[in-house]
Amino acid sequence: MTLIPSTMPELGLPAPQFSLPDTAGRTVTIDDFSEAPALLVTFWCSHCPFVRHIREGFAAFAREYQAKDVAIVAISSNDEISHPQDGPEQMCADVEEFGYTFPYLRDVSQEVAHAYQAACTPDFFLYDQNRKLVYRGRFDAATPSNDVRVTGEDMRAAINALLAGKPLSAEQAPSIGCNIKWK
Repeated sequence: MTLIPSTMPELGLPAPQFSLPDTAGRTVTIDDFSEAPALLVTFWCSHCPFVRHIREGFAAFAREYQAKDVAIVAISSNDEISHPQDGPEQMCADVEEFGYTFPYLRDVSQEVAHAYQAACTPDFFLYDQNRKLVYRGRFDAATPSNDVRVTGEDMRAAINALLAGKPLSAEQAPSIGCNIKWK
C-alpha cells in the first residue's frame, strides 16, 4: 500500500464532464445533477483500507446530505485487471452491503480520474452550483492508523458553508489514501 495525498487542484476550476456506467449499468452524467446546489465527486474503490475505514460513515453522511439536495457520486478508476477486487462484482456487493444511495460509477478508461487530477482513494472534490471547485481534500482526520472517529467533519463544514452561502476557507487538508491503480 502506497500512501498518496490528493493533488489539491486550484480552487475555482470547473468540474470536468463525465459519462460513466453505474453498478446497474445505467449511464450517469454530470448533467444529471444540474439542479443540485452542490456536487460531491469522490474517487473510491472497494479494497483500499482508507475507503474501508470510512465507508459506513460516508454512506450515512451521503444519505444525510442527499436529503439536502446535495448530489454525490463515487467513481472507481482503479485498473480492474491488476486489482479485480475493485471490479464490478465487488462494487455491486458494496452498494448492497453498505447501502450506498449515491451512484457508484466505473471509470475503466481512467480518463475521468485524470481529468479531475485524482490521485488517491478516497479523493474528494466539492463543486458549487456553477460547478466550480470549492473544496478538495479529506473527509475528516480519521485514518485506519489513528483513533479519530469517522465524522466527516471537514466535508460537513465545507458543504454546510456552501449551502449557507458562506465563503469556504482556502486552507484545506489533503485527503490521504492508497494511490489510484493506474494502467
